[in-house]
Amino acid sequence: MKKDIEIPKVENVTVAVAHSINEAGGEEWRVHLINNNEYDLENTLVTSKGYGKKEGETQKTSTLRHFLETVKANDTAAIETLDPAVFHLNNEYWVTYYVDGTMYDKRFTFLPDSIQNSNLTFIEALGSEGILHS
Repeated sequence: MKKDIEIPKVENVTVAVAHSINEAGGEEWRVHLINNNEYDLENTLVTSKGYGKKEGETQKTSTLRHFLETVKANDTAAIETLDPAVFHLNNEYWVTYYVDGTMYDKRFTFLPDSIQNSNLTFIEALGSEGILHS
């Protein structure tokens, strides 16, 4: 029965979009997984996709899957570079990982147009500015 299934709560794991200026002087946006726990995340799978509407037309991106063998305790891992052309979409990151044989998963969704310079804050774990999923 559904009531008998224990779903562990994800804590101290989040996704952030970091902003930087590359060597050519252009903007670069990178998605990172942040593990603020005192233990490693094992066999981490991150599924990313974008979806939404623009001018009444349904749009969606390809679904990408990223495998991270281990995300160390109190560390970060780069997931992907994000193209500003998809900022008008919902940008979803579904994170699944194991801790001591128990599976955890959580969906992080950046809402349309939430990834923009006016929303940048300093993210200590990355040592740079970005948008941290709350």
